[in-house]
Amino acid sequence: MMNHELFDQTTFQCSRLITQQYSTSFTLGIKTLHRRFHDPIYAIYGFVRYADEIVDTFHEHDKAELLHHFRDDTYRAIAEGISLNPVLHAFQKVVNRYRIERELIDAFLQSMEMDLHETTYAQADYEQYIYGSAEVVGLMCLRVFCEGDEARYRHLREPARRLGAAFQKVNFLRDIRSDFYDRGRVYFPETDFATFDRLAKDRIEADIQADFDAAYAGIVQLPAGARLGVYLAYIYYLSLFKKIRKLPAAQIMKERIRIPDNQKFLLLLRTYVRHHLNSL
Repeated sequence: MMNHELFDQTTFQCSRLITQQYSTSFTLGIKTLHRRFHDPIYAIYGFVRYADEIVDTFHEHDKAELLHHFRDDTYRAIAEGISLNPVLHAFQKVVNRYRIERELIDAFLQSMEMDLHETTYAQADYEQYIYGSAEVVGLMCLRVFCEGDEARYRHLREPARRLGAAFQKVNFLRDIRSDFYDRGRVYFPETDFATFDRLAKDRIEADIQADFDAAYAGIVQLPAGARLGVYLAYIYYLSLFKKIRKLPAAQIMKERIRIPDNQKFLLLLRTYVRHHLNSL
């Protein structure tokens, strides 16, 4: 094995470890993708996870400066085709191989920067944030799944955006309490945490349901090697959403709703069976 191949493999293994440590749900989903998609999707997750860590975790540091360096290092890695930062090296390999547009990366990093300053969001800012923080991540993954098939990518672009939006909005609803108390943020427009009630919750949930409905049409048209993994993520988030939807507004303002690990494995099993019965 050439030394650079060992280096490449090691950097992808770092991104895999990051994914496993931070998200059992995404790890399960990735494992059900075709093997050829594993490393690229781990690399994308590692990149977005570490950028998110900058704005959400490193409070004792100058987060704006850290994010500035991360942005510069990202584009240098992509331009030079190498980085000694293993997360950025793996990510640049995927960006260059699958021709992920700089516009998607720019939009993502811009949303991370918004988190440094914004605490409440008007509708336009909210839509910009959702696009950059979630929809573009779905589009990066879609670039990988389409493997250069530009016509398929264009056809599935809108459903991929809607799926990313649904996932992010469910996260916002699930984390509404911690976002407010720990970070001083309320993402949903025209929503006051102090007066959050059933009507506000119903309005948000109707919007999320529309995203889920639009996303499903694209999932069933994904390449075979990607369909099961993406569908599993869809089912997991839809199950979480349904659980949240049954609860009163007051309860989600008090606790973070989650799906227990044993239920996640049951979802995986049922999804696997449906997939092999061609009943998605």
